[in-house]
Amino acid sequence: MELIELRKELEEIEKRITEFKTSLKIEDKEQRVAEIENMMLDADFWNDSDNASALVTESKSIKKELDEFSNMLDYLEHSQEMVEFLRDEEDKEIYNDLEETVATLKDSVEDFSFRLLFSEEYDNNNAILDIHAGAGGTDATDWAEIMLRMYERFFSKQGLKYSYLNYQSGDITGVKSATIKVEGDFAYGLLKGEKGVHRVIRISPFDPSGKRHTSFASIDVMPEFSDDEINIEINNDDLKIDTYRAQGAGGQHINTTDSAVRITHLPTGIVVQSQAERSQIKNKDTAMKNLKSKLYQLELEEKEKELASIRGEQKDIGWGSQIRSYVFTPYTMVKDHRTNYEVSTVDKVMDGDIIDFIDAYLHYNMKEKEVL
Repeated sequence: MELIELRKELEEIEKRITEFKTSLKIEDKEQRVAEIENMMLDADFWNDSDNASALVTESKSIKKELDEFSNMLDYLEHSQEMVEFLRDEEDKEIYNDLEETVATLKDSVEDFSFRLLFSEEYDNNNAILDIHAGAGGTDATDWAEIMLRMYERFFSKQGLKYSYLNYQSGDITGVKSATIKVEGDFAYGLLKGEKGVHRVIRISPFDPSGKRHTSFASIDVMPEFSDDEINIEINNDDLKIDTYRAQGAGGQHINTTDSAVRITHLPTGIVVQSQAERSQIKNKDTAMKNLKSKLYQLELEEKEKELASIRGEQKDIGWGSQIRSYVFTPYTMVKDHRTNYEVSTVDKVMDGDIIDFIDAYLHYNMKEKEVL
């Protein structure tokens, strides 16, 4: 690549970094970090452990973003210095170093640009993902389990921590329903666009005639709200609490003890379950926290009348309203029906390579909000 082309690339990169500084309000974030650090000097800071932990997490997240921004500035400055040197001196080694530095800087800018798509209020919250097998019998429970494996691999690729709160096995194979808590940077922002019906078309492994079958799985995603984000009262008389023996894949997902807890909120019909702990008390606490999050989310939806601003794509979920189709035969294809993004590499998608679908959805969601 000619030096003049590298200079043009650096000029474009510098413009984008300048835009980042404005849109991210870097100075405000630096002040916020300083404010939290001052709070941490208070002798009573850890008296409220939940609030203290939330502030520490917030500080770490902001610092990580500021560090990434600072690194980009360093790379940019270093690249510009090399360009100036090469204008007066020919040095193949430095030129090769410049090419590598610009390539690294471009990747950093693209990654940072992707992170800017997480601009909604709860994008950086942890997420609660529910999956339910739909129409299709054994094929559907098998499909739901395949999707769970897809998400597990995606979580691992993204460095997200996950744990099962609930796991209900299918009658023959697969999974009827499962609830997963996903923790990490922008967990909810990454997953919010996965909400909806996912349809698969394939040769059924359970049909001796080898016919094609269509099966469905429903995904629901909501942010996990912290206690200081939730201001909601629950009347104990409105609750039906059941305890039962956990079902499922044993130690792989949950503990098969008699400590599982199911809570039904009678006025709304919302049902939450937790089987993750051996302690019934801990499972009840987890289920109650999940219920509060669901009720709070419902309250927000009713107030704002604009579901998309809270949970991403929130169209009515019916078996005819699939957001994504996965075709295994007679050809291979995965297509998102909202963004029209599609690939033919279905095996890679099932191995957790869904970040391009998420990227396409986030851009689509941003454009939809600009229209509103």
